[in-house]
Amino acid sequence: MRLNVKVVPGASRSGIAGWLGEVLKVRVAAPPEGGRANAAVERLIAEALGLPRAQVRLISGASSARKTLEIAGMAEREVLARLKGGEGE
Repeated sequence: MRLNVKVVPGASRSGIAGWLGEVLKVRVAAPPEGGRANAAVERLIAEALGLPRAQVRLISGASSARKTLEIAGMAEREVLARLKGGEGE
């Protein structure tokens, strides 16, 4: 499935901030230089879903705040249910 996210890099701590319509807002402590924030987003979403990081990958928006992630090995409804439970972390 594909997941649209809005990323706030350089936050005081990493976590899922909540949903903005159909876009998941996430904060990562990593800075936006050198792909560090992108890697942190992949890691954060994989951890929230209980998946290996290799199953979550950035497919568009590498240099933008709005990104699209591809999540392998999990049904869309399961992804959405797990992420809605993780809001506010």
